[in-house]
Amino acid sequence: MASWRDAILREFTPQLSRLTLVADPDGLLLEEGMLKGIEERGFELIPYEDPIAFRYAYESRYRARWDRGEMTDLVVVLRAATEDLRALPYDLLQAGRQLSFSLGDLFPSLSLRIVGALDRSDMDALYEAQSRDRLTGRMGDNRTSSFVLRHVFNVDPDTIRDDVSLLRFLLERHHKRLRIPEVLEDHLFSKLTEGGRFREWPLDLLVRDREAFFAFLQERWPVFLDRLAGVKQAMRDVTASRKLVLPGPRDLPFEHNDVRVYVDSLFLEGLLEPVAHGDVSALAHSWAVAGVRVDTREDQQRRWLGLLEAVEQDIPEPEARHRAWQKFALKWGRLVALRYSAEAEYTVEQLARFAGLRDRVDEAFLGWAQERFHTLHNQPPLPPVMVHHVPRWLAGHMERSRQEKVALLVVDGLSLDQWAVVKGVLQRQDASLRLEEDAIFAWIPTLTNVSRQACFDGRPPRYFANSISRTDNDGRAWQRFWEDEGLAGDAVGYERGINEEHDLQRVERYVDHPRIRAFGLVVGKVDRIMHGMQLGSAGMHGQVRQWAEQGMLVSLLNLLLKREFAVFLTADHGNIEGAGCGHPKEGATADVRGERARVFSDAGLRVRVHERFPEAIAWEPAGLPEEYLPLLAPKRKAFVREGTTVVGHGGITVEEVIVPLVKIKRRP
Repeated sequence: MASWRDAILREFTPQLSRLTLVADPDGLLLEEGMLKGIEERGFELIPYEDPIAFRYAYESRYRARWDRGEMTDLVVVLRAATEDLRALPYDLLQAGRQLSFSLGDLFPSLSLRIVGALDRSDMDALYEAQSRDRLTGRMGDNRTSSFVLRHVFNVDPDTIRDDVSLLRFLLERHHKRLRIPEVLEDHLFSKLTEGGRFREWPLDLLVRDREAFFAFLQERWPVFLDRLAGVKQAMRDVTASRKLVLPGPRDLPFEHNDVRVYVDSLFLEGLLEPVAHGDVSALAHSWAVAGVRVDTREDQQRRWLGLLEAVEQDIPEPEARHRAWQKFALKWGRLVALRYSAEAEYTVEQLARFAGLRDRVDEAFLGWAQERFHTLHNQPPLPPVMVHHVPRWLAGHMERSRQEKVALLVVDGLSLDQWAVVKGVLQRQDASLRLEEDAIFAWIPTLTNVSRQACFDGRPPRYFANSISRTDNDGRAWQRFWEDEGLAGDAVGYERGINEEHDLQRVERYVDHPRIRAFGLVVGKVDRIMHGMQLGSAGMHGQVRQWAEQGMLVSLLNLLLKREFAVFLTADHGNIEGAGCGHPKEGATADVRGERARVFSDAGLRVRVHERFPEAIAWEPAGLPEEYLPLLAPKRKAFVREGTTVVGHGGITVEEVIVPLVKIKRRP
């Protein structure tokens, strides 16, 4: 069956016009599959957002090629209506072919207000359903909302009639991380509450807030265990007297087949935590044992093996969307954290199984990245896909939520598996913290000067070519971004090197300033630990845990929350343990010399080094300056002396490339 992309891609005929100008008010050309289709036809795409940055890229990258006689088909995309193409510079209008695409052309029978709220990757199922049902006329918002919920998200509110079906829907929505737009959540909420249904449930909270939903389940799990164990009435009375923070029914039907199928996964993935119980003997051999704390080492091994099996079945396919890898990385990070836990005791066979799985994951991710990574930097920033999307996402958050102040903590070098360690410590230190975690992509090569600078600059690295080899430009980049967003200079703050408790004095100077509204911070301790690490991943995890337990990070979060900042945490890259494969002799002439990456400005020199290390990866500079030419160490190797083991970064593994993005709030 034809897809919605086909009608658009027909307009892209190679070498018809070297410059094509597209009015794309609905962001159709920036969808991942569309970008890949356009590029497969030989076109390069550049959004027209910042006129100065665009002019720099256009003149240096494309006009220079055309002047040399090279044929490059360039697509300039303006996120505006057709008539707004007239706002483009005169020289572009004179030279360019003009096109326009919109949702109204693709979905003439549906409410564009509703369809426009969808992630563009969700439109495949909608387009297929529209064609299959042969829709005519124009649906209103309500009918369109019901149609979209049913065909895109497999949700029919009319079939949710009792506590079991409601709980099953909520589990599916939040476990799968279904991103249902707010306008559809509103419609769903109104349908579920018709006629006073589910009035005991705090639906507005549970439907919208993933972390609140799992907190709701966590509170009620001990109540269910009491019932399952058949505890005596006296103990039930104690349970009933326990105050629950979140409102709603106390006793949930966890044992129902439609619900029970999710329970193991919730505990394996750390979405729920096992609890102690007074009658362990009655529960130790039941189906609910995954949620019962029996023996620390035994519990951990059971969780690790269960998660190992789940991850083996969950490696994304070669054609997977980027969101599949983001979801997978969160699960993979927890598995790796359990592997290197201090309480871990695994057999030789179990460790061999993990090593084999890791090789499969590395191979799958490398293959996917080589085919798909170059499409990510042009994705819309809401929700963020890459680290350079984060500032624009924060600006949107301030506007949408009317939050007056935002703080961004960039923990240099923090991988998702190490975030899992830090998260556990934070939750023990302060149970009132609510950590809404997701994952985003760092830049490749996964180097601080590339990826952290992009995180504060808000643009792909090709726009800061003059400072790409430095690590001291983040503050200026952060200032520039927010001033472009309309903030005064004294409303923007930046501080780096926040590592120990005494460093919080510098933070207090900013957060107490009455005009501060956007505060960027770099926490450098994890990166320092990494570059001095001689004990591999196990030692890395141990020292990161020890640092988190010292309490600086939880104190920093509490300081920011107390001053009413919306607090977000991310990282510029992660890290892995790498085995030395030798020093390139030409390393002294490389522009950047990292453990897992060498960067050259001379293509011939990179070729000569590549010949000595044929398994290394000559990474193509999509989104990078043209003369920034990385050579990445192969597999889990590093450009250090053979026989040496280091913990480093720069290459292409899940642990290095996909990093945490966490919104931190207080529990109600």
